[in-house]
Amino acid sequence: MRPERYDTPDATALRRAYYGDVAGRYWRRPANPEEIDEGLAGDGVEALEPPTGRFLVGRYGGEPAACGGVLLLDAERAELTRVFVRHALRGRGGAALLLAALEEAAVELGARRMVLNTRLDLVEARALYTRHGYREIPAYCEGPYMEVWYGKELVPAG
Repeated sequence: MRPERYDTPDATALRRAYYGDVAGRYWRRPANPEEIDEGLAGDGVEALEPPTGRFLVGRYGGEPAACGGVLLLDAERAELTRVFVRHALRGRGGAALLLAALEEAAVELGARRMVLNTRLDLVEARALYTRHGYREIPAYCEGPYMEVWYGKELVPAG
């Protein structure tokens, strides 16, 4: 897991796969390339660069396998976003490694707490978060695809 610009070819491919996955599950049908383009246009991913955030890409066997981002919301909190592991590589521990690396990146940015929002139908993501110490919290933001919110206190390394 390493920081990478959100617009490299590998990062872009992972972001497209992520959006296709979550949109397709929401619509209960595969998202087409035009819908993915539309969903990614103006999604604010450019904020996932220092000093306001980080975007990470994980590789397996040298190939892009996972991605995720953290975004500073304020002096204390970072938001976890765009967490994705390619379906073919799930179940190998990569999601836990990605989550740990994203939490470390948030601490490096100065955050003491990580928050996130997700949908109720993304059961695998919700299970991952609760397995790693995230607990439901009151809503900290609003949006059409936000149904449940989680938070976790971060422990600085060392």
